[in-house]
Amino acid sequence: MTAYEYLSQAYLLDQLIQSKLMQIEKLKALASCKASFVSSDHPVVKRTWNTDVMEETVMKIIEAEKELDRKIDEMVDCKLKISRTIDMVEDAACRLILEKRYLLFETWDEIRIELNYSRCTVYRIHVRALEAVQEKLSHFETF
Repeated sequence: MTAYEYLSQAYLLDQLIQSKLMQIEKLKALASCKASFVSSDHPVVKRTWNTDVMEETVMKIIEAEKELDRKIDEMVDCKLKISRTIDMVEDAACRLILEKRYLLFETWDEIRIELNYSRCTVYRIHVRALEAVQEKLSHFETF
């Protein structure tokens, strides 16, 4: 695994979590629509709750939320592992850029502006930082 792939794991997990959050919100919206449709106040419509359908929907939402919790735990563990690896990089500028990019998910422009660096300087430090992380990863793979 390359340093870039290793460091990018948390971002991919974050994207999966964001996707799961959107799925859960859509499920909740659907459940809300089902509930409001079935419980009409119109006197002609017979008010019946299809409890099996509602129960099934609620169970799906609960399962999706459990999966979301598992993904969040996985991302926290992943970020901790990445953070420990970044902490082993000796150069402070490299560590700072790695943390901003791979733990805080900042864009290159956000990093550049905040640190008052040119784009070229940020990229140059990033390349040096990736090389340092690759060295650390290679060291771990030999054990």
